[in-house]
Amino acid sequence: MKAVRVIADAKLSWDDMPTPAPAAGEVLIKVQATAINRADLMQRMGLYPPPPGASDVMGLECAGTIAAVGDGVTRWKEGDEVCALLSGGGYAQFAVAPEGSVLPVPQGLTMAHAACLPEVFATAYLNMYIEANLQQGEKVILHAGASGVGTAGIQLAKAFGNPSFVTAGGDDKIRACVDLGAEAGANRKTERFLEKASTFAGDSGVDLILDPVGGGYLQDNVKLLGIGGRLVLIGLMGGLSAELDLAQVLRKRLRVIGSTLRARPIAEKAEIMAQLEARVWPKIVSGEIKPILDTVFPIEEIEQAHELMSSDTTIGKVVLAVEH
Repeated sequence: MKAVRVIADAKLSWDDMPTPAPAAGEVLIKVQATAINRADLMQRMGLYPPPPGASDVMGLECAGTIAAVGDGVTRWKEGDEVCALLSGGGYAQFAVAPEGSVLPVPQGLTMAHAACLPEVFATAYLNMYIEANLQQGEKVILHAGASGVGTAGIQLAKAFGNPSFVTAGGDDKIRACVDLGAEAGANRKTERFLEKASTFAGDSGVDLILDPVGGGYLQDNVKLLGIGGRLVLIGLMGGLSAELDLAQVLRKRLRVIGSTLRARPIAEKAEIMAQLEARVWPKIVSGEIKPILDTVFPIEEIEQAHELMSSDTTIGKVVLAVEH
């Protein structure tokens, strides 16, 4: 098969590599589309190595057809159209995934749109509704609202009755987020989000903040959270450290939750995917929730695709189409 390799000076090359074989409990997927995540950009630079046992090929999700099944696999058969959450290996013509990390392509979706789903909806759902136990009516702030995770989170919040406020890096992005269901937003390039978000938060504060930014937003996040509020930290784009007012943490009974998805045990990922299939997939089939696709590149144009992803101009996902 062919796959994307990182070569000298972090350059990328579409080269021949051995085709993986599914182990017991795994499936082999003939990949037709995969999607780019910021974790891929970090891995390319040597800053986010794959967990032990995972493929060192980039790519945390894919869509395609089942090519083979390992021992003990009962749900899937050759030819089934699926999308999958991966620990690595998506930038390739074939990828392996545990049976429980695989879901059917929702009816009516193209492979390119299906490839937009697994990583961002698993991340958003996990952190909003499992880690933070978000309840109907509770308020949410979503930083990087126009990102893949952000656009997924906005739609989940709307579908499950949670008013949301976003931050994003442009007025066009704020408008897109509002169109998806956010109540309001702040352009991080031209305004301080604390002031606009305070109006959304009201006297009682917000219940959840989903934050991929980290240190740069910590103090304002804590100010905006209400009694029993939860800050779920999923990234560190804005710095590794910041001062924390512990008096507010105690007085408001706050919870600060650190969360990653990639290295979680197979059984935990299977439970997340099962909840997605039960609660979110029907809303995708009905059109209430949709994958947000910015641009599709042939995988051979991986360098240009990564450049676009790095530009911070996209809304939703950048997808790579894979030919055989």
